[in-house]
Amino acid sequence: APVAQVGTNLTDLRLPRKVTVRELGGCMGPIWPSYYSECSALLFVVDASNPTQVSSSCIQLLSVLSAAPLASVPVLVLFNKIDLPCYMSLVEMKSLFRMQDIVSCATQPITMLETSARDGTGLADVLQWLRTALKDPS
Repeated sequence: APVAQVGTNLTDLRLPRKVTVRELGGCMGPIWPSYYSECSALLFVVDASNPTQVSSSCIQLLSVLSAAPLASVPVLVLFNKIDLPCYMSLVEMKSLFRMQDIVSCATQPITMLETSARDGTGLADVLQWLRTALKDPS
């Protein structure tokens, strides 16, 4: 079974230049602001198979989007775990999050994708978004 991210992980990607991805679990929310000034792009991952966490995820997303240091940082909202039979579709998640309202009020560009970290679905799209967001030639 997948384990929720609790701490912080650093991963280097080549896109083709080296990019460092810092993963901070949801329970680390209180310290997220200490990393905002280092952020060039933001990936916000939501568990699309857990409807009980939609409201808290939405509140966290709104908090991140309203942070001044992130006002112009491109944001990718990933609805993950679409490989599970109980996942909510992108249409359902957009509706529950009221993403149309969020996007219309946000100062930064927001993109949404469905992914499965387990089977790799959507990960090529994530890498392409990162290349574009970080203006990396590919």
